[in-house]
Amino acid sequence: MTGANRNNTQVLIMAGGVGSRFWPKSRNQFPKQFIDILGLGKSLLQLTYERFLKICPNNQIYILTNADYADLVKEQLPEVLIENILLEPSRNNTAPCIAYASYKIAKSNSDANIVVAPSDHLILKEEDFLAKVKQALAFTESNDALLTLGISPTRPDTGYGYIKYQVSNFKNLDDDSGIKKVHAFMEKPSLSKAQGYLQSGDYVWNAGIFIWSAKAVKNAFEKYAPEIASLFASGHEFYNTDNEAEFIMENYPTAPNISIDYAILEKADNVYTIPADIGWSDLGTWASLHAVAQKDGHNNAISCEHLNLSATTDCLIQLPWGKAAVIKGLSNFIVVDDGKVLLIYPKSDEQEIKRVASEMVEAFGDEYK
Repeated sequence: MTGANRNNTQVLIMAGGVGSRFWPKSRNQFPKQFIDILGLGKSLLQLTYERFLKICPNNQIYILTNADYADLVKEQLPEVLIENILLEPSRNNTAPCIAYASYKIAKSNSDANIVVAPSDHLILKEEDFLAKVKQALAFTESNDALLTLGISPTRPDTGYGYIKYQVSNFKNLDDDSGIKKVHAFMEKPSLSKAQGYLQSGDYVWNAGIFIWSAKAVKNAFEKYAPEIASLFASGHEFYNTDNEAEFIMENYPTAPNISIDYAILEKADNVYTIPADIGWSDLGTWASLHAVAQKDGHNNAISCEHLNLSATTDCLIQLPWGKAAVIKGLSNFIVVDDGKVLLIYPKSDEQEIKRVASEMVEAFGDEYK
């Protein structure tokens, strides 16, 4: 398979989420994609952006984010073109923001080949990831296909959606291409179902990383989400002009609140996946960060300067730099101090943190949101 035309490759990095499961570090005004959550000196957004510079030049990378985060994006990615920072005036889920970007890009390059990726995921095997993306781009450049990068599961995880693909070869696909026709999207499963998925060998995790041509995704919107297609097609004359922002401000909030999965992917019959082992984590929770972070001899993931630690195991500890702490006798806990809020919570109960954060805001005010 020949490589895709680099000049047609466009990347959409979605950076508008709140990341409420990483409270208190991730707040409405400074969500997790802008945080150096890995202790590498760069935010997750910056790491994602740098990764895609190996796919295409910076003028072909777009940042999709909420209008509230415009200044954060400009501060962290000063080299991104201002016109490539696409601002959502409201939170309407992923389908409208992807449609907006796709119709805008298609106006300037009808042959565009688009990668859509979250801004806040971890990818440890970067070269393997880039190779899979390039393979996907070559496929979508010459096929009317919607392709999602699937993650080869390493455990029966109940926190992810799954994709079931067809094991038998599908038309025009080489046996060794690795590209599979998608049979169905599966909701987050029970443990027993997840164990079955893992054993069957024909399921992958849905990572929310998509590759398709502008033509293919526009066709899909027109066929499966005509309301969204009509809305953003009506802005054709305004895209890439001084009137674009006004059009989006007025019309974007009227778009349906729906994910790209529900709007298109679960309905379409031209969806494919490439199973990939890329060292991926969505970093959706503190426990998922603990799983990939560097740890001491007692399985503690520690990010702080001064810590007296004893009889403590399997914990994640993040404290402000320069703050000293003494911790003894904890096991399997999250300890996070962002300077405003101190969270000490069992790692096994971390699914409650989103609710607890809401209760704190209700009890003590929006400054804790």
